[in-house]
Amino acid sequence: MGLGPRSPHKVGRRFPAGGKRGRGAKGLGRPLPGSKRQPWPPPDRRSEQPPDSHPHLSPEALGYFRRALSALKEAPETGEERDLMVHNIMKEVETQALALSTNRTGSEMLQELLGFSPLKPLCRVWAALRSNLRTVACHRCGVHVLQSALLQLPRLLGSAAEEEEEEEQEGEDGKDGPTETLEELVLGLAAEVCDDFLFYCGDTHGSFVVRTLLQVLGGTILESERARPRGSQSSEAQKAPARECKPADFEVPETFLNRLQDLTSSFLKDIAVFITDKISSFCLQVALQVLHHKLPEFCAYLCNAVIGYLSTRSSSVDGSPLLLFLRDQTSSRLLEQVLLVLEPPRLQSLFEEHLQGQLQTLAAHPIANFPLQRLLDAVTTPELLSPVFEELSPVLEAVLAQGHPGVVIALVGACRRVGACQAKVLQLLLEAFHCAEPSSRQVACVPLFATLMAYEVYYGLMEEEGAVPAEHQVEMAAARALGDVTVLGSLLLQHLLHFSTPGLVLRSLGALTGPQLLVLAQSPAGSHVLDAILTSPSVTRKQRRRVLQNLKGQYVALACSRHGSRVLDAIWSGAALGARKEIAAELGEQNQQLIRDPFGHHVARNVALTTFLKRREAWEQQQGAVAKRRRALNSILED
Repeated sequence: MGLGPRSPHKVGRRFPAGGKRGRGAKGLGRPLPGSKRQPWPPPDRRSEQPPDSHPHLSPEALGYFRRALSALKEAPETGEERDLMVHNIMKEVETQALALSTNRTGSEMLQELLGFSPLKPLCRVWAALRSNLRTVACHRCGVHVLQSALLQLPRLLGSAAEEEEEEEQEGEDGKDGPTETLEELVLGLAAEVCDDFLFYCGDTHGSFVVRTLLQVLGGTILESERARPRGSQSSEAQKAPARECKPADFEVPETFLNRLQDLTSSFLKDIAVFITDKISSFCLQVALQVLHHKLPEFCAYLCNAVIGYLSTRSSSVDGSPLLLFLRDQTSSRLLEQVLLVLEPPRLQSLFEEHLQGQLQTLAAHPIANFPLQRLLDAVTTPELLSPVFEELSPVLEAVLAQGHPGVVIALVGACRRVGACQAKVLQLLLEAFHCAEPSSRQVACVPLFATLMAYEVYYGLMEEEGAVPAEHQVEMAAARALGDVTVLGSLLLQHLLHFSTPGLVLRSLGALTGPQLLVLAQSPAGSHVLDAILTSPSVTRKQRRRVLQNLKGQYVALACSRHGSRVLDAIWSGAALGARKEIAAELGEQNQQLIRDPFGHHVARNVALTTFLKRREAWEQQQGAVAKRRRALNSILED
């Protein structure tokens, strides 16, 4: 069923790195909603207010808050003086909260100040903004202030924290304190959003508040939210410690989960809007992720509602109505998330009822290939992998040639995860890259996979259509510098190295020359291939040593590289005492060069190079003790 080495596709194929979808989405897939948004959403919706409709923040006030924030950063982490400083600054913030929130520079500073704020001052600022919720939530600067306030909850929420803050504030004038707790303020915000749910979800800026609110109510800050810097932070702010990088989960009151269920019901009232509207759809996608983590039964109910609605629309000429929506720019993104959160039995039935027999068509489509990738990412059972693999296996080279390598990488990832069809998919890859026959070409598979180039293109051969493929020339391969490693090519090799029998890939890696392996280790994408060699449980110590020995003579160049130095540190961590001596001896010959290099001097310190050069016996005792501790730890972990 596999492709022959001479498929109908043109000889000498250079496989495109990845297809595009909309603007900027390429390769394996697009970022999840909100994972890479611009700091200032475009003012193309109805929410943006005229500049003069907001309170004006004077230059003097702006200067005061800038100086106050700078002083706060320089103050000691704890102490009475710092507490008093924070209290006084937040008092001023409370009086000008709206003006700060709707000023670009002011909102950036306010977001940072909220990260320093104790519970009570934050509640007072929140209360000051509540009467202007729509104005702030739908303002391109104010929205990020509300997001930042919500993201303080993992730090501040909880009865213990509230009681502690109440004791600290006991002597304060009652007029200054808010009448509501933090829990009540969040629930009040959720109630106001729920009352005008469709508006907030459909607004360019307001939808960000809804997405963050859904996460806070569910006690789950999604990885995309934790990984990105706050949208309106300045470059200076982004250099500061990331105070909003919260744990994934935190405890929330039962009232939060109840309100989350209420908001979930709001999606069902206007399900057609949330499926077809670009902005509103993002909110539903985040809701599915949060519900999948905290309320899986509600997540399943919402998924069934989406699938049920789409299945009742006008039939596609070539099958299920769902196929039309898989080709749509907006609804396909929502279906991607649905596929990722469905339970295995429901995913199996969805495939059988709507997608079976259509995978090759989806793989070739510029938009539908993305939801297909998510389907493959969600495959966890042999029962689902088997028909999917059977349907896609004949067209792997065609899919690569169409610029959709993400589909192939996702299929290989599914084979790795399930532990089935691994030998078959590897053979199909060799055929697709024209290195299956003659067998001498197989040793060249790693450069081809890494660069996503067929054999003829990579080595610049001119072969006639139908001609007998030439044997692999070892001298030619050794003389050619390693090509540019692509991200998707690196992912492909990482999957293959985690197969149960990665011998062929390891032999190809072992055939690389030292300079070629050095280029791989110094590449931002290729360095992760070396990580996979070091961490894959399928790679034996002997196989690992056989590949890495080609780096001898390259350690100094490796140490003086941004990504290579990280690889060398990883090699050092797992090396035996004998191997460490060899590495240290080679590095010691260029000690001064390492010390002067911004990356090399970290490696020299990690290796204890000065001790090695001046007190060899002490160094050996130190490294022997480290090796002994590592062996003891490994034996404990194995038990």
